[in-house]
Amino acid sequence: MWLPIIGLVIGVLLGLMTEFRVPPEYSSYLSIALLAALDTLFGGIRAFLQNTFDSNVFLSGFFFNILLAAGLAFLGVHLGVDLYLAAIFAFGVRLFNNIAVIRRMLLSKWQANHQK
Repeated sequence: MWLPIIGLVIGVLLGLMTEFRVPPEYSSYLSIALLAALDTLFGGIRAFLQNTFDSNVFLSGFFFNILLAAGLAFLGVHLGVDLYLAAIFAFGVRLFNNIAVIRRMLLSKWQANHQK
């Protein structure tokens, strides 16, 4: 369970310590891809806590969600329609849902351990 969190922390630290800048024309693609990646990460943590984690499902979902979100943003730019909003809505709802389930599971485990 700690491996994804450690990877996220290392990635954030490396990003903050380097001078790498994303060109403004790609920032919307990156933000959508980041939202999709966070959704998959928290979905993996939720699956781990529910004892249903499968690394093949996690990895395929991680890359597929990123490509789907960036593809929707790219298609929307070329069609002149804000399709990235659909990805933001879908991944945002799933992200908050996963965080809520994780929070409830951790609270119930903490309460069960606290009562013992």
